[in-house]
Amino acid sequence: MPTFKRARASRSDTQLRRVRHMLVRGCITTAALGLSWGIFFSLHEDWLIVALDVCTLALSVQGLVLVRQARLRLASYVYIAVVYFLLCITAVVIDVPTAQVPRTMHVFLLPLAACACLLLRDEKPVLRHGIPSICLLTFVAFGGTSLHLSSAFALPDSIRSVGMWVDLLASMVILYLTLLAILNEVAERNGIELELRDALIRNELLLHYQPQVDAQGRLIGAEALVRWQHPVRGLVPPNDFIPLAEATGLMIPIGDWVLRSACMQLARWQASPATANVPLAVNVSASQFAETGFVTGVLEIVQETGVPIALLKLELTESMLADDIDEVVRKMTELKSHGVRFSLDDFGTGFSSLNYLRQLPLDQLKIDQSFVRNMLRSSKDASIAQTVITLGQSLGLDVIAEGVETSEHRRLLADMGCHSYQGHLFARALTTVDFEAFAVDAAARTAPSTQAEPEFGLAA
Repeated sequence: MPTFKRARASRSDTQLRRVRHMLVRGCITTAALGLSWGIFFSLHEDWLIVALDVCTLALSVQGLVLVRQARLRLASYVYIAVVYFLLCITAVVIDVPTAQVPRTMHVFLLPLAACACLLLRDEKPVLRHGIPSICLLTFVAFGGTSLHLSSAFALPDSIRSVGMWVDLLASMVILYLTLLAILNEVAERNGIELELRDALIRNELLLHYQPQVDAQGRLIGAEALVRWQHPVRGLVPPNDFIPLAEATGLMIPIGDWVLRSACMQLARWQASPATANVPLAVNVSASQFAETGFVTGVLEIVQETGVPIALLKLELTESMLADDIDEVVRKMTELKSHGVRFSLDDFGTGFSSLNYLRQLPLDQLKIDQSFVRNMLRSSKDASIAQTVITLGQSLGLDVIAEGVETSEHRRLLADMGCHSYQGHLFARALTTVDFEAFAVDAAARTAPSTQAEPEFGLAA
């Protein structure tokens, strides 16, 4: 699992579960309403409304399918659009206000706006603020006017007078539950932030190391991956705290700690023949790299720890390239002149630009694990992996594939021309002791007397 990858856009596992549950409950509720109203109006032979209810039911089911496929972002858009469409049509055509009974269906736009704030909180500002604002403005428009279309489908006041109380009660309950979810998330976020600040002081962070091997199974490198040893929750994976650290400014001190600790470990490995010449890759966050004194800080850490600088590899992500490419190139060039190596991580998933790639003083391209894991069943992902390999070779760069989990992955990558791998097929992220044991075993297994191609199984 990556250290800093996609930190800006990713959510914690807890947040993802909360969003998933909200979408599932929302889609099921909307589907049930569409089905119920469809049956009701079919009995009254109001076929236009039945058609709208069928569309609502179908789109709600599609939202559930997207959630099942873990496409939560698209599912969020589908859910918000379906509910907004349903409410607007109902308010204009069915829930027509009269002097005796006001319109109430539009009050559901309030919980929808709150729900949109939660579901879209990681999107761009124009979406994060724009969609809830549209819901609220629509609420004002329906509440402050008698806007409607003359229709034979308008419900009589005798039904609407009862439905008014149902609408108000149901919408307030939904709004309360949504606000409660938002408050719980804010409280959880603040609590984790405080604990994470204390974790730096109490030295609760630790590094694991995932081996990188070649086609013969020789150990050719490692990647340092940060973990949080929480006193209560146990070992916390990076996806549960790195996004928060990035958002709160804690990524800079955490990144400095990771870099210093990795260099100290790399220096200690020089005492063992099995690990003496193993390069170590360290992920660098965008906020950390953007610091004015980043270059000086790296060189100071290298000097203090006495690590062979040629064995230090800094992994950058494509998201960094979208900010100030000239400054990125300047910092990379300065560090490169001292012997630091660079790898471009998650290549092909973000701000891909061949022009920028040409400017960067890189040593390595990494094929993102999402392409590797899907390339056996997706010709598009396989084509992207092949393109990255060919591009890297044409630029004189090493190419390594991450997320290699099966022998089929390895064989296909080898056929494509990629002979450096990282993934669970070879080993998961290991503790220092386990990594050193892996290095000794790899050295013995790939000794010159070894003839057969190594066979790998999924590591425990």
